[in-house]
Amino acid sequence: MADQSIAVAALLGVLEGLTEFIPVSSTGHILLAGHFLGFESTGKTFEVLIQLGAILAILSVYSARLFQVARDLPRDPKARRFVGGVLLAFLPAAFFGALAHDLIKTVLFETPVLIAVMLILGGFVLIWVDRRVAEPRYADAMDFPPGLALRIGLFQCLALVPGVSRSGATIVGALLMRADRRAAAEFSFFLSMPTMAGAFAFDLFQNRDILSFDDAAVIAVGFVAAFVSALFVVRRLLDFVSRRGYAFFGWWRIAVGSAALIGLWLTRGGQIG
Repeated sequence: MADQSIAVAALLGVLEGLTEFIPVSSTGHILLAGHFLGFESTGKTFEVLIQLGAILAILSVYSARLFQVARDLPRDPKARRFVGGVLLAFLPAAFFGALAHDLIKTVLFETPVLIAVMLILGGFVLIWVDRRVAEPRYADAMDFPPGLALRIGLFQCLALVPGVSRSGATIVGALLMRADRRAAAEFSFFLSMPTMAGAFAFDLFQNRDILSFDDAAVIAVGFVAAFVSALFVVRRLLDFVSRRGYAFFGWWRIAVGSAALIGLWLTRGGQIG
């Protein structure tokens, strides 16, 4: 049974890394996959804590740029505006996430029908937004003004509902406010760092008394798998969306959500309510 849990953790970790930075809801994917595989994590911590592996992938890919921003921070107003904008965008989800933590973990995480429906609805939204014809106003994530960053942060709050997608909500918000596709994805990358690091720290603190050594081993496997697979995605995603846009991910969401609803209907004897 332990070996089986480790194997499932590795699979879910790979799934987390592959989906964290694309607008398809990594949490929705691993919660649905875990449901059908019979995987249960203590306090639903695994699904949150392994996201730090994906964050380390971002840090490794963007280390030179982050170092440059940190070095320029004391003397460059553009660098200070960018860092301030990311932190400003982080605050709404941090506040509402802490406020609704118990509801999210004990109710929303345990409702696979909701997750599947959110995947489908979000897919249609993503396709619609990607097809809108609007001349981009912002082509560089470093140039986003504080007001724009805050509005993107408010969009990120939608992702507190599993299946919506953190990256999907922030990318859609940025696109609606006339950022170009590449800049929208890149700002979402940077915003993920404080958001997911904060979620990791808060969830670990909340569940510190119920985690065991076996839980730590399973989480470690998922963490490493998420890191490795996220490296692959981060290095290729910006070029892909610059050329192809986001419609592909919208159809992906619709297909996965529909398949999940069918699977739930079949496993519950024709009822999904």
